[in-house]
Amino acid sequence: MNWTDWTLKEKIGQLIVVRASGFLFDHQIRYPLWEAPEKPLKHWLKTLNLGGVILLGGSAVELAARTQQLQGWSQTPLLICADIEEGVGQRFSGATWFVPPMALGAIARDNLPLAERYATEMGEITAKEAIALGINWILAPIADVNNNPENPVINIRAFGETPEIVGALVKSFIEGAKKYPVLTTAKHFPGHGDTATDSHLHLPIILHDLERLENIELPPFQSAIAAGVDTVMTAHIRIPAWDRKNPATLSPQILTEQLRQKMGFEGLIVTDALIMGGITQEASPEEVAVRALVAGADILLMPPDPEQTIEAVYQAVRSGRLSEARIDQSVEKIGQAKEKLGLFSQTVSTLDLEALSTESARLSVQTMVKKSLKKGGNLPLKIENQQPKKTLIIVNDLLNCDFLDRACPSVLIPKSFGYDVELRDQRLLDHEVSKDSEIVLQIFIRGNPFRGTAGLTPKSQSFYHQLFQNNQIKAVLIYGSPYVLDWFLPLFSDNLPWIFSYGQMPQAQAIAWEELLDLAKPSQQDSDVFI
Repeated sequence: MNWTDWTLKEKIGQLIVVRASGFLFDHQIRYPLWEAPEKPLKHWLKTLNLGGVILLGGSAVELAARTQQLQGWSQTPLLICADIEEGVGQRFSGATWFVPPMALGAIARDNLPLAERYATEMGEITAKEAIALGINWILAPIADVNNNPENPVINIRAFGETPEIVGALVKSFIEGAKKYPVLTTAKHFPGHGDTATDSHLHLPIILHDLERLENIELPPFQSAIAAGVDTVMTAHIRIPAWDRKNPATLSPQILTEQLRQKMGFEGLIVTDALIMGGITQEASPEEVAVRALVAGADILLMPPDPEQTIEAVYQAVRSGRLSEARIDQSVEKIGQAKEKLGLFSQTVSTLDLEALSTESARLSVQTMVKKSLKKGGNLPLKIENQQPKKTLIIVNDLLNCDFLDRACPSVLIPKSFGYDVELRDQRLLDHEVSKDSEIVLQIFIRGNPFRGTAGLTPKSQSFYHQLFQNNQIKAVLIYGSPYVLDWFLPLFSDNLPWIFSYGQMPQAQAIAWEELLDLAKPSQQDSDVFI
């Protein structure tokens, strides 16, 4: 990459990663505020010399066509990234969907070497499938230590609650991914685990002293750096112990002094998304972009308007606020990363369907689900055929639950045993459940961006109390947050059958129901449906 011949604006373009839909057509776009339609997106890639694209949405097969299309529009090979912390299938249907990282942390508490092996497998399979689809930059692993049960956004996305377990599994994931030509990312520096605020909505503040930060928050990032992580993503959080004024994304003390100088990180520093509420409240989008670069960031992820961002950074260089040498440093690092990936020597590749969701990958997921499963009460559940039966499924958000459809195991299996199915949003629990039915309660609750809470709402807690007082609950299956399970456990009688799974995906649902009902090994046809 002969970047020395570029204009200043072409160099600045390399520092920007824009968001795009993984779907091929404009009418499929799901987040129009963040994902540009084809005409402006194609214009940006052809004329602005952008550095990369972050993708969300679409099937795995469609994504392969999409990444080739985007690379074809760009004058310089693109970094193409995705938030695939739980495998490619978490975001792009058809590929392998792993357990949430905290499931491996649960295994690690009893058997750390086994959990490390699973984390290595997870990194390796994720990288292999990513490359097959044209993704060359994995925005994982999460190096946050989730030691706050009220954390609404990290939650089970973290590997665990202690720096020792998180550091070990972060290292193993990176080592697995390094077997393929992809970039890995440790996030969210310097540690988003002990917050009760979602930085997608507001700016969290962490009030810990330096000793606590150095003992708990920083060690997993040190492990990631030692393992050769390629990029570190900043957190939109304020930590007064280091910088009373600036959030980490805009803080020279945190990005340059801590990460670069004290911790010795030489790779790429990428901001978290610059459209998040935790950072947009600080200044205008253009000012935020300039301040992030002044602080030490190399890549600006998802600025609202790349043209305005380039102009703002250009003017900052002309005014002397930033030097062109500073821009050149980041461009050189980006070029080195692209060279490492072989982007300048690659020909257009075709989709390798055989690399996706292989039998061995699915068996790995199955093993991880079973090893991290929790259960109690009198199992298996004994079904009384003469009684009216219902499974009540409650989710965080009915409009955003990719793990549920009419053919998923949590619906299909109980239906096959004569259960009626009722689906509710936990924010809409106003009317009572009929008292003449026995209920198998299924709850899908976990931390995720933009929800503001990782647990149960006060209204839902009152609703559950009433169900238990009515003596209607005959079994409970909880998928997602172990902190939700902790809330329910005092309500369970010693005999009540219950199952907890960190995973919410169909494969985890099937395993949970098989444990609940002690199903014999299904036929191959049933296995294809359920597992």
